[in-house]
Amino acid sequence: MQKIIINSLLLASFHPSLHAQETPTPDMTNLPGVIVTATRTATHQDQLATGATVYTRQDIERSQVKTLPDLFKGTIGVDIAQNGGYGQPTSLFLRGANTDHVLVLIDGIKVGSATIGTTPFELIPIDQIERVEIIRGPQSSLYGSEAIGGVIQIFTRKGSHNDKPQVTLEAGGGSYDTAHTAGTVSGKFANNWYNLGVSHINSQGFNNRQNSDPDRDGYENTSLNARIGHRFSEKSEVEAFFMRSEGINEYDSTFGGDNSAFVNQVVGIAGNMEVMDNWHSTLRLGQSLDELDTFLADNTFENRYNTARWNASWLNQLQLSDAHQLIVGTDYRVDEVESSDLDSFNAGFDTYSELSRYDVGVFTELHSRLLDKHFVNASVRWDENQAFGDYVTGNVGWRYNSDYGISPFASFGNAFKSPSFNQLYWPDTGFGGGNPLLKPEESRSFEVGLAGGHDGLQWELRAYHTDVEQLISGWPPVNVDKARIEGIEAQISTDLLGWHQKLAMNLLEPIDLETGQRLQRRSDKSLSFDLSRSWGAFDFGANVLAQGDRPDLDFSAWPATRVNLHGFVTMDLRAAWHVNKNWMLSAKLNNLLDERYQTANNYNTPDRNFFVSIHYNN
Repeated sequence: MQKIIINSLLLASFHPSLHAQETPTPDMTNLPGVIVTATRTATHQDQLATGATVYTRQDIERSQVKTLPDLFKGTIGVDIAQNGGYGQPTSLFLRGANTDHVLVLIDGIKVGSATIGTTPFELIPIDQIERVEIIRGPQSSLYGSEAIGGVIQIFTRKGSHNDKPQVTLEAGGGSYDTAHTAGTVSGKFANNWYNLGVSHINSQGFNNRQNSDPDRDGYENTSLNARIGHRFSEKSEVEAFFMRSEGINEYDSTFGGDNSAFVNQVVGIAGNMEVMDNWHSTLRLGQSLDELDTFLADNTFENRYNTARWNASWLNQLQLSDAHQLIVGTDYRVDEVESSDLDSFNAGFDTYSELSRYDVGVFTELHSRLLDKHFVNASVRWDENQAFGDYVTGNVGWRYNSDYGISPFASFGNAFKSPSFNQLYWPDTGFGGGNPLLKPEESRSFEVGLAGGHDGLQWELRAYHTDVEQLISGWPPVNVDKARIEGIEAQISTDLLGWHQKLAMNLLEPIDLETGQRLQRRSDKSLSFDLSRSWGAFDFGANVLAQGDRPDLDFSAWPATRVNLHGFVTMDLRAAWHVNKNWMLSAKLNNLLDERYQTANNYNTPDRNFFVSIHYNN
């Protein structure tokens, strides 16, 4: 059965020079204040009510992080809980919403596991990332299921479009016997462009889990990223892209597993064409794979969970006038699962009662400028899902850019999350199975805020409220729980006496309305501060992250009991020396204070550690 893939996107806001797709062109990635994911077209952030954070390739290299979860730590609106070190399962809470309430796209293609409904951020190779956009708040009116807390879109490396091939190389090592190598080559010839990147990271790790065998839990990941494109004319082009990572992950499991072999892959093709002067169209097809085989300590096969997600999207951008832009599009997605366990592997039968499902969505969005200073975004989407039928979502946002450098804004929207394959179709093994009668989880959110800029000082303050109903809980799973999430986000950045400074604060109250208790693993307060400066050939930086306590569950006895994990403060230092225009040395010291803390009960976090690298760029 042949399927098609992906998600769409396109172009321009009201700036006449912006013509960008959902995978941004190299020129667009360097335009300050422009985001794609919030509207599925390139739009100036100061025309939107939506909260967004953008990390560029330069940000990634400056921060010297080696994993995607490390990049996200301290990000406004984001909280990270991880079961250990490199490669270990990671929970990401966006505005306090569940981990599976975040939609994740890579180059416009939906990724993650359809069985458990989450994305393995810890396995996505950061060396192959060009840009990350984090959109906070409900986005189902543009993307459908899962976008209750928001959307995270990852754009893979595009490289240089220079006639002369550009080469980058990197090698380094550090604590826990960690070694890392990476390289890219990119360029163009005639009307064609290309990029090829490879990377490898290997670490012996540390003992991830307390009260377990005191072994070191290693991690290995090898990745490849390739991209090639061709421009037929100024009005049409096509691009194909591919990213794959695979490796081995060792861990300490409560339920028997000891190590796993994983494959994550995204492949797709996108074409865009200017049909008329005011009509730009993009078609995107693709597939993502999430494959996992787990093994016992003696390397005996335990189980297999493979997910294939096929996507197709068609996006049309219509410039109705200088002040009004209309987006009309459709998405078609098919999820497929394949699984085997220790008992059924040799017999070769699947363990789920259903092995595939489709979702088709049709959406439209109007982006308007009124009276020169007011901007309004309104979107609506209809989804038909094979598992539960129809669902309609909407969103509206308003922003006013005053002459005094202060911009008030407000937005309202609803969203939904369709049940995962595990929740719907897990086989009954004597303890109850999935529930095919489950309904989608639903949310309603609103937020208000102010933003401003004065003499190099940029600031933003937001307050939001989210109600989530029909939360899936228990086993067999049922729609019974309700949650209320309220929060305040604030950030300020400035350049003072040559120092670039950025301060971000989160205050969060995520409450389970059935019990009156805080939702698990979320910290109620977080403060991050980043400081950086360049002196001649040297760059220096420091980052401080302070987080409050968080509740979790202790499964050492049954029934599980609630525990409280204490708050913590960590400090990281970094430095880089530009030896000449081609060579650079960098070093980073993480957890300078050697803080001992947990973000997941019974799982250790890295103690004081370092990493040193050498870089080449022609």
